[in-house]
Amino acid sequence: MKLRLSTARLGSALGALLFAVSAGACGSSSPAAPSTPASTAPTLTQIQAQIFDPGCTSCHTDVGRNPSGGLNLKSGTAFANLVGVASSGQAGSVRVIAGNPNGSYLIQKLEGAAGIAGARMPRNGPPFLTDAQVKFIRDWITAGSLNN
Repeated sequence: MKLRLSTARLGSALGALLFAVSAGACGSSSPAAPSTPASTAPTLTQIQAQIFDPGCTSCHTDVGRNPSGGLNLKSGTAFANLVGVASSGQAGSVRVIAGNPNGSYLIQKLEGAAGIAGARMPRNGPPFLTDAQVKFIRDWITAGSLNN
């Protein structure tokens, strides 16, 4: 008898819990926002350290020279020279359009897209960035091109 009583109480408790959960869900006018994991988008700091400094700043810096194409990618200046800035080499193009990697001239130059002015980048560094490096920059742009 003791076992039946415990089972009956457990059943009642589960029933009450299910009722409470379903009643709460019915009163909501919009679905609960899905939980999202912490952002894993690349940061500009990572791009600076892993790509710009070793592969781009030999030409795109103002240290001892004028930056190639007027694009200074030196640490602390890259963001202001990229995001929302018109390309000096291609009229009507914007270097980085936050959230739009395909429309960003930087990606077009890195991928060697048809219609770019001049050569695919980087010109004097390694032959080209790896697909993973370009994807890293694409992911940063897709995530909003934050100055982080």
